[in-house]
Amino acid sequence: MLLHIPDVLTPEELAHGRMLLSQADWADGRITAGTQSAQVKRNLQLPQHLDSARELQAMVEAALKRNALFFSAALPKTVFPPLFNCYQGGMDFGNHVDNAVRSHPFDQSWVRTDVSCTLFFSQPDEYDGGELVVEDTYGLHSVKLPAGDMVLYPSTSLHRVEPVTRGARIASFFWTQSMIRDDSKRSLLFDMDMAISRLRQQHGDTAELVTLTANYHNLLRMWADL
Repeated sequence: MLLHIPDVLTPEELAHGRMLLSQADWADGRITAGTQSAQVKRNLQLPQHLDSARELQAMVEAALKRNALFFSAALPKTVFPPLFNCYQGGMDFGNHVDNAVRSHPFDQSWVRTDVSCTLFFSQPDEYDGGELVVEDTYGLHSVKLPAGDMVLYPSTSLHRVEPVTRGARIASFFWTQSMIRDDSKRSLLFDMDMAISRLRQQHGDTAELVTLTANYHNLLRMWADL
């Protein structure tokens, strides 16, 4: 499932984040790349130990916690602390698949990467190129979203970032270990949750809707990996 989640950040959060990122002390993006990814990764990244990085992480994590669409789609168990990158001057990231597990930078626990997310801080008209291209069974999907919006997709997907030929593409990226490991099951639960929400808005809590809601939670209970 590939999902566009709009307005993850408030205008105030976006403005503050852009200010912090404009003053960022960037480093080589290969600091967090795996062996294969490092061969095709050309970008800049904000080191996680910096005060500005920790402030940005906390802001993004708070935004995720209040976002019902993110929760429904990702069903998060653990969110890897958000990272921040910059592409400019022809930088790109060739085809790759994200590492299956990552070591949490602050408590050294292992996080399985089920869901990948990119949260945009640059507006689309501020740079040329830089599209996130995700490949799945339905073909190629090119993603370039407004600042403050986020795309979510399975971490098993082959993907790349096209070269940035003008301006700078600045974004946050991170992974989520989901309570539901399997993407097809997450997609089914997400579709059910969205349908239940629409039916509730249209008809209220009918007896049939209560039964559907019970089915949703029983499936979640059956499949959840806690």
